Amino acid sequence: MLKTILYARVSTTEQTSDHQLEQARKAGFQVDEVVTDHGTSGVTTKLAEREGGKRLFDMLREGDTLVVRWVDRLGRNYQDVTDTIREFIRSGVTIKTVINNMVFDGTTTDPSQKAIRDALIGFMAAMAEAQAEANKEAQRAGIAHHKATSPEKFKGRKPNFSRASFEAVQAMLNTGQGHSAIAKATGVNRNAVIRIAQDPSKAEAALEKWGL
Repeated sequence: MLKTILYARVSTTEQTSDHQLEQARKAGFQVDEVVTDHGTSGVTTKLAEREGGKRLFDMLREGDTLVVRWVDRLGRNYQDVTDTIREFIRSGVTIKTVINNMVFDGTTTDPSQKAIRDALIGFMAAMAEAQAEANKEAQRAGIAHHKATSPEKFKGRKPNFSRASFEAVQAMLNTGQGHSAIAKATGVNRNAVIRIAQDPSKAEAALEKWGL
């Protein structure tokens, strides 16, 4: 029995595939099954290396239809996207996009039509990668701006202890004294004493960031 499978990739674990499924249904697709990858990068992780992507390669058979919101859901790496689409086409799978209702399949035998199809695949994959690069550049620019205008936000929480207190806590920890006793003797919050005990290098790094 032929299937129509929607593949949805969401970039954070807080997002869901529900919106992409709703879009597909409104566009007229009768989806039999949804395969989702959560919190997976389309730039650094190939489709075949994602959990959902692996399922797709196992599930899809000749005559099946793979639906995606747009090709960027398959990935944002030009080589991976073009290789993936062409591999599916060669295996007899039809790929359809919800946005612009694009159709990629292997039914055409006309060389000119094949050339147009392959050029379009390349163009859309290149656009997906270019958009990812643009997003990263905008993110880098935003971070640089905020570092310049609000540097304290990038230092993390300011330590509630001084360098002298930090060294006193470490010295007492080395003698085996308890957290509560150290907190009482040094005036450092007990939770801070515990954090120093668990990861002194992190506490020292925080002091250095704040110039303490």
